[in-house]
Amino acid sequence: MKTIITVAPTGAWPTKKDNPNIPMTPKEIADDVFECYKAGAAIAHLHMRDDEGRGSMSTDKFIETVKLIKEKCNIVINLTTSGDLNATEEDRQAHLKILKPELASYDCGTMNWMNNSLFINHPLFLEKLGKTMLENNIKPEIEVFDTSFIYNAKYYIKKGILKTPAHFQFILGAAGGIAATIDNLVYLKNLIPENSTWGALGIGKAHVPVMLATVAMGGHLRVGMEDNVYYGPGILAESNSQLVKRAADIIKIAGNEVATVEDVREIFKLTK
Repeated sequence: MKTIITVAPTGAWPTKKDNPNIPMTPKEIADDVFECYKAGAAIAHLHMRDDEGRGSMSTDKFIETVKLIKEKCNIVINLTTSGDLNATEEDRQAHLKILKPELASYDCGTMNWMNNSLFINHPLFLEKLGKTMLENNIKPEIEVFDTSFIYNAKYYIKKGILKTPAHFQFILGAAGGIAATIDNLVYLKNLIPENSTWGALGIGKAHVPVMLATVAMGGHLRVGMEDNVYYGPGILAESNSQLVKRAADIIKIAGNEVATVEDVREIFKLTK
């Protein structure tokens, strides 16, 4: 089996106070992604930061970063649509219409963030976002923070907003989402439609246990400082590529192959 490694190098929340090695600027992100590509990552899930380090949906930042990455390698680009809780619905899609990435996140539900904020994905917005992705030949990565997100996705598949085979990304351990346990991982995996592809991650200390279980269950992996700034208990990650290398080692120990960029495009039936 070929197992895909996605690197999520930045996210919207961690700062250099959390880990000084996290990339923040377009150049830092592009250089970091290239190192991760050389270490075995085939997909880069990208968030942007403004000049003060806050999560941003700046189209200009996305354009600059993607350009710099493409000058270095042909890694599959997966752009977030939820990098700033204050962004408008149009802000969350504008970069997709210009850059037309091969993948983009599709957060299939609304939830409470337990930091006194809301992660709002209104049903009408999800329909608009799904249509934007269909029109621009972008494959949605259906991000699942809780069980209801899967049922929502099934509804949009039935309605034709999402195409099959779908790809699901289970995000376990987010504050306000489903807990990062192996039982929950198994439960979520058993809910998705047949012939779907899927990956998983555990935030924070659940990172390695969820990664091990995911490989054992036939899923794909996401690693990176968006989800976990530590390499081990009390040990800050030296780089995102360090996390990618560990994931690649685990895949090989399990008897699987680390998927290449070409493998990803075949597995997901990407046509760009």
